[in-house]
Amino acid sequence: MTDPTHGISSEPDSTKPASSRRLRSVDLPVTGAWQKGDPVGDRQFVVINEGRPFALEGGGTLDEVTMAYETWGTLSPQADNAVLVCHALTGDAHVFGEAGKGHKTPGWWNGVVGPGQALDPAKHFIVCINVLGGCQGSTGPASPNPITELPYGSAFPVVTTRDMVRAQVGVADHLGIDQWKLVIGGSMGGMQVLEWGIMYPDRVGALAPLATALAASPWQIGWSAAGRNALVLDPQFLGGDYYQQELGQGPHNGLAVARSIAQIHYRSAGSFSERFGREVANPRSIYGLWDQFQVESYLDYHGEKLVRRFDANSYLVLNRAMDLHDVARQRGSVHEAVSRVARVPVMTLSISSDFLYPVEQQKEIYEAVQAIGGRCTQYVVENNDGHDGFLTATHEVSTHIKHFLEEVS
Repeated sequence: MTDPTHGISSEPDSTKPASSRRLRSVDLPVTGAWQKGDPVGDRQFVVINEGRPFALEGGGTLDEVTMAYETWGTLSPQADNAVLVCHALTGDAHVFGEAGKGHKTPGWWNGVVGPGQALDPAKHFIVCINVLGGCQGSTGPASPNPITELPYGSAFPVVTTRDMVRAQVGVADHLGIDQWKLVIGGSMGGMQVLEWGIMYPDRVGALAPLATALAASPWQIGWSAAGRNALVLDPQFLGGDYYQQELGQGPHNGLAVARSIAQIHYRSAGSFSERFGREVANPRSIYGLWDQFQVESYLDYHGEKLVRRFDANSYLVLNRAMDLHDVARQRGSVHEAVSRVARVPVMTLSISSDFLYPVEQQKEIYEAVQAIGGRCTQYVVENNDGHDGFLTATHEVSTHIKHFLEEVS
């Protein structure tokens, strides 16, 4: 399957029955998770709970938690230039750099992180940590359970954003960072940013939650549920215990469809119209049931791309963590929760065309900080890429971050 942004997919074999016309590539791995023995790339690792269980908010425990992270730049002697970048649902610690050995894709925020950008390794010590429950080196469902030595699979417990942040604290302690100059991230990353400020206000100098919310909305939870259902209904999901299957026998279709559902609401109707219109993949073949419009080819391509670098169980775990996000949970109210960041400067940023995390949700963050007498700046980036605009509008996003850092320093 070719990238529809650079070429046209080949015409499906018309001799196949209609029910099989969307079969995936035969060489897809059972999981795209990083596993021991794979190239390490720029990853570093630390066990954060030596000799004691890591207790989770939902009541479960993990006997051993390893966190994978990457760094750029040099920590100053005063340890006052550290920036934590928190990644979104299908992101990982590779926020900056090229694709290569150990990294299947380039840095997901090249253009915001890098020389001359807002987050410049010449000025800052930049850290990005693969979240707890992820699949690119940190402990997650594809990791070996120390008791059975087999992947956790369906036995992996539910984690929350607060669990992710507590695990990140272990990495900060390991690196000798008592306070981050800035904690920043978008979408699920923005949820982590908010929890950093509420849980550890003395350990953050400034916060920048982008394209996120104080709590997951019913709209967002509904989209997430549709994607999770598509994934678990794949017969190859096997209840989450699919890791011993042969090459090509993983829950590829379910994960790819879940990705397609997400890819639609991550973008905007306008961006799809501009990019694809009603163009077809093969103008000579348009009347078959599975002959594709270019937008379908695009969705299939990105579905397979995710399968090659992500894990289906991690998708479920992290997606559920996003649904559970609510800063007011067990804290009385939003006002009581946000009051803990009264002394921390905050920047919110919205994408004008984002209908998944609309501008109003970042306005709620702004108003909540203002209501407790805190300092908050709100930016809206005019961009047609929908929710993904915080990843694609790198020049505008970098400019606003740079201005914010200049103001708070």
